[in-house]
Amino acid sequence: MSTDAKVSKDLMQTLEDGRKGFAEAADKLADTDRADLAPRFRDFSEQRASMYAELDLLAAAYGDDLEESGSAAAALHRGWMSVKDAITGSSADGVLDVAEQGEDHAVSEYTKALEQDLSPGLADVVRRQLVDITSAHNEVKRLRVATRPPDPQSVRGRRSRR
Repeated sequence: MSTDAKVSKDLMQTLEDGRKGFAEAADKLADTDRADLAPRFRDFSEQRASMYAELDLLAAAYGDDLEESGSAAAALHRGWMSVKDAITGSSADGVLDVAEQGEDHAVSEYTKALEQDLSPGLADVVRRQLVDITSAHNEVKRLRVATRPPDPQSVRGRRSRR
């Protein structure tokens, strides 16, 4: 298997796992006090599907037939999300924590991909998609921080400094 085919396959698995993860997160958020975030997570899921399709078309143009399946690491992540759900009761905070961890993984996979000897066409697509994935990661992180209740220790510390 060529480097381009291996990298494309790995990234497509990451994107499919992200698509499913964001869709599941949207469903869970819809049942929390942060249901307003569900449409944005559905947008992220659709974004991942679009990125997947772009890589699939590029691979087909090169004559590569890539197998569709989720990665073992992502399956482990999904399994961990199920455990996390049982612990947190699908709270918005718990869902956002898991989503940020998933995005950490996606950014890492794309960064590793760019360290490979890729064809110029694939490298361009990976760089462009990494910008979008990094933007989504930063938004998920911002949402996670914004929904987290204030730490009582930090509130006390601010009051004592007055």
